[in-house]
Amino acid sequence: MADDRRAPTKKGRGGAAPALSFVETARWAWRQLTSMRTALFLLLLLALAAVPGSIVPQRSVDARAVQAYFERHPDLAPVLDTLGAFHVYTSVWFSAIYILLMVSLVGCIIPRVGVYASALRARPPRAPKNFSRLPASATYETTADVETVLAAARGALGRARKDTVTDADASGDVVEGEVRAETGYLRELGNLVFHVSLVVVLVGVASMSLLGYRGNAIVTEGSGFSNTLTQFDEFTSGGLFDTDDLPPFSLTLDDFDATFETDGPQRGAPRDFVATGTVTDRPGDEPRPYELKVNHPLRVDGASVYLVGQGYAPVIRVKDGNGRVVFEDAVPFLPSDPSYTSNGVVKVADARPQQLGFQGFFLPTAVSTGDDDIPVSAHPAAANPLLGLFAYYGDLGLDDGETQSVYILDKDNLTQFTGDDGEPLRIMLGPGQSVSLPDGAGTVEFVELRQFVRFQFSAQPGVMVPLWGVSVGVMGLILSLTIRPRRTWVRARRREDGVTVVEVAALDRVPRSDVAQSVDDLTERLVERTGHTGKDYDAASETDDAAVGATGSRRTSEDEG
Repeated sequence: MADDRRAPTKKGRGGAAPALSFVETARWAWRQLTSMRTALFLLLLLALAAVPGSIVPQRSVDARAVQAYFERHPDLAPVLDTLGAFHVYTSVWFSAIYILLMVSLVGCIIPRVGVYASALRARPPRAPKNFSRLPASATYETTADVETVLAAARGALGRARKDTVTDADASGDVVEGEVRAETGYLRELGNLVFHVSLVVVLVGVASMSLLGYRGNAIVTEGSGFSNTLTQFDEFTSGGLFDTDDLPPFSLTLDDFDATFETDGPQRGAPRDFVATGTVTDRPGDEPRPYELKVNHPLRVDGASVYLVGQGYAPVIRVKDGNGRVVFEDAVPFLPSDPSYTSNGVVKVADARPQQLGFQGFFLPTAVSTGDDDIPVSAHPAAANPLLGLFAYYGDLGLDDGETQSVYILDKDNLTQFTGDDGEPLRIMLGPGQSVSLPDGAGTVEFVELRQFVRFQFSAQPGVMVPLWGVSVGVMGLILSLTIRPRRTWVRARRREDGVTVVEVAALDRVPRSDVAQSVDDLTERLVERTGHTGKDYDAASETDDAAVGATGSRRTSEDEG
C-alpha cells in the first residue's frame, strides 16, 4: 500500500512569510512607535498640525473673531468647524498626535537609559591588533621601560576613563602592556537630557491646558469685576479644572489712560495704556491699589490679569414712551479699525409700549468727508466723540429663553424707525445731547463718554515647567553637539635589545577632523616624558612587510576596521 504521507517542503525565496501572531504584531508596532525615526516624524507632524491654530482664529482666544470668520466665510467656516480648526489644540486629532509623541519619546528614552547605564559601567575596549589600520596612529622608540611608558601615558591622557593591562615575563618584569582610554561619555548624557526635556515640555504644556483656565471680561471705568463664572464674557478651562476652584478675588477699574501718537508718520499709533484701580485678594481683605500695563500683568492668588484690549463705552440713557428711564448704562462699543471706529448694540427690554433696540457706531474723533454727511474717525483719541444710532421697536426675542450675544441685534421681529422722509432714522449725538424718537416712543441721550478695558484672566499651573524644560534641553543639546567620544590606546612592548616600542592610536566614534593632530600631540607629550632613541623604527616585520616611517611618524587610513 502506498504511503500518502508527504515530506514537508521548504518555501522558496518567493514563498509567503508566515503570519505574525497578535503578540508579535503588537511587539512590531511598539518597536515602530518607539523608534527615533517615528518620534521625529511625530514631532514634525505636531508642528504642522499647530499651523492652523496660527492662521484660523481660536474660540479659546477670541470667540468674537471666530464669529466674524463665520460671517465672512459662510461656506468654508462650517467645514473648518467640523474639522476642529477653531479649537485646534483641544481637537481629537491634535491630542492624538500629542499623546503618540509623548509615548514615542518615552519609549525611546527608557531603553537608551539602560544602554547608557551599561556603558558607564563598562571599561574601555581592548586595543586593536593592528594600529596602522585605524584613522590615525604613530610609533616611536624609547629606552624607558614599559612601566614608565604606561605611567606617562596615564598622565598624558588626563581625565579620560582608563584601564591598564600588562604582561610580565618569567622573572616578573613587565615586557608588554597597553593603556586603554575613552572620553566623551557626556555626549550621550546630553542627548538623553535633551529628549527627557522634550517630554518635560510636553507634560508641562499638557498640565497647563488640563489644569488651567482662561477668561475674558470687559470692564468699564467706574465698575468692577468679581472672579466668578457669571462675570466672564468668554471662559474656557481644562478638562481637569473645577470652576469651584476659581480664586475669589475682585477688582475695580477706577481710571484708564490711553496715549496715542498725535503727529508724524505714526500719527494714531498707540503709545501707552495704563489701568489703575484696587484689587481685593479675598472677601474681607483690605483692597490694595494696582497699576496694570500691557505685558505687565497683575498677579492675584495664582491667577494673572492681563490688559489685552480697550475701547470706548458711551453712557446712554433711554426713556420709553411713558417717560420712564428704562436704561442708563455704559455700553462698550468694540473697535473695528485702527482709528477706533467702533460698533455696538443697545437692547432695552423694559421699554413700553414696545421694546426698543439700537444699533450703531461710535467715532472718537469725528470729521466730515463731504459725502452725504457721513463722518469718519480721524484719530483713535476722543477729541470729537460722536455716537451714531439706528433705532428699532418691536420684540427683541429675549423672552424666548434663548441666549443672545450682547453685540448682535436680532432684527427678525423688529421694525426700524423712519424719519419724515421715509428713510431709516439716523441719530447723531455728541456728549450731553439727546433726541426724541418718532411717535412718542421715547428719547435717547448720550450722557457722557467712558472707556472700557478688556481683561484676560488666566491661571496656568506649572507654567515654569516648559521654560525649565527648554532651558535644560538646550544645555543637553549643546553637550551632545560639542562633545565628541574618542577611544585612545597606547601600547608599549619591550624588545630583546632593551628598546621599548611605543604605539599610539585613536578612533573617533563620530566624524572629526582633529584625530590625527590629537595623536601627534599625545605622542609628543609621551616623547617629552619618556625620551626616544632618535633612531628610525622599521615595522616591516610587524605589519604586512610595510615599512613604518621615521620616529614619531603618524599613520592614517580610511579603514576603521
